[in-house]
Amino acid sequence: MKIFIYLVIGFFLLIIYVRFLEGVSLFIPTRRIQATPRDVGLDFDDVYFSTEDHVRLNGWLVRAEGRSAQAGTLIFCHGNAGNIGDRVEKILNFHDLGVNVFIFDYRGYGRSQGHPTEHGMYRDAAAAFDYLRTRKDIDQNKLVFYGASMGGVAAIDAVTRRPAAALIADSTFTSAADMAKTIAFFVPSFLLKAKLDNASKIKAVTVPKLFIHSPEDDTVPFALGEKLYNSAPEPKEFLKISGSHNDGYAQSQGVFFPGIKNFLEKYDLL
Repeated sequence: MKIFIYLVIGFFLLIIYVRFLEGVSLFIPTRRIQATPRDVGLDFDDVYFSTEDHVRLNGWLVRAEGRSAQAGTLIFCHGNAGNIGDRVEKILNFHDLGVNVFIFDYRGYGRSQGHPTEHGMYRDAAAAFDYLRTRKDIDQNKLVFYGASMGGVAAIDAVTRRPAAALIADSTFTSAADMAKTIAFFVPSFLLKAKLDNASKIKAVTVPKLFIHSPEDDTVPFALGEKLYNSAPEPKEFLKISGSHNDGYAQSQGVFFPGIKNFLEKYDLL
């Protein structure tokens, strides 16, 4: 009887540990905006829009110079830490490709209201798309979701809900269960509250897809990026870069941005 009681106590302690681990690692928002596109010489629209569950979100629209109505628009779903102010350099790099860039903060990040959750993040990405559909200076047929790391989860879900023209999944993974195996291999996947099930959702994404990953990624194993790519239907492409999880795009600038440009040009989205 004592053994049974100890097992029950141990099981509940494990649940508490898993919930704690999810709580501190899934979403790591910051409120203070440390930089804006203006700090790198870019004009931008500082906009607010609402989700279907009435959460007010903040985003920035940086228009392509002289041709915003004809250019494609990247809907930038950033990773799980910080806020949009930490992605200014990357916004500039995308702007230099000749696209419009719309980056937004999930609920609980930056100046966006609310508290971050998995399903809230899905609503936020869909709301970003819906907001752009109200803009008269944006080509509605050239809306492309770009998701980095956790942002890839938001982007993949959004493409299953909204008629985007293409998807770019950068350094993202297959599911929370697969990621848990790399972080805490002893945790049973059924204990996880978060699903983040990219592997199942990607099977329904029929628009053109570009997957980007580095074998040197120190956060999301390259094997999970390959597995996600293999789960996706055609048309799809895989771009191998080098460098770490957070700095791969900078360490591989000569491959990363030309690769995205070639992909967008191929489908007339630039």
